[in-house]
Amino acid sequence: MPNYVRVFRPGGTFFLTLVTERRAPLFTEDYARTLLHDAIARCQSFHPFDIDAMVLLPNHLHLLMTLPRGDADFSVRLRLVKARFTRTFLATGGTEQRRSDSRVRQKARGIWQRRFCEHTIRDEDDLRRHFDYVHYNPVKHKHVTCPHLWPHSSFHRFVAEKRYEKRWCCRCGGTPAPFKMDWDDIAKAAGE
Repeated sequence: MPNYVRVFRPGGTFFLTLVTERRAPLFTEDYARTLLHDAIARCQSFHPFDIDAMVLLPNHLHLLMTLPRGDADFSVRLRLVKARFTRTFLATGGTEQRRSDSRVRQKARGIWQRRFCEHTIRDEDDLRRHFDYVHYNPVKHKHVTCPHLWPHSSFHRFVAEKRYEKRWCCRCGGTPAPFKMDWDDIAKAAGE
């Protein structure tokens, strides 16, 4: 079994990707999105962290998270979010993906992929590139033609804070995006 080594950077900022089991489109329904929101908020109340940027697509979540000074344990936060969402989702009638014998023996549910992808943000340029990647992701996956059309994204907060123009990377009216996105390294690290 591979040895996964996580970076220990107290107070760091991390780019994290959580994917549903078999990429099931769990987050197409309002109630599932609400349950995930509640799971994140509950986790934050016990294990504080800042959400710097986020996008929720039907089958995965990208999150830029900053931890408090002296704290480097993003893994426990993701575990708690996944566990709470799973419990409430199944309790409210949500269905899980078929589980392998191994997952049944380990009492692992068929809601989330076992692992998650993470990247430690190195500097301001790295952070900016990841902000752009998060906010462009619904376009990349062809859910919408422009970032401003996707409702489940921190993009709208960034526009309100004047960190992006509303028409950033917009293709409304058939015009091409204003610059070429070169995020292959981020997409690979995110498992996409």
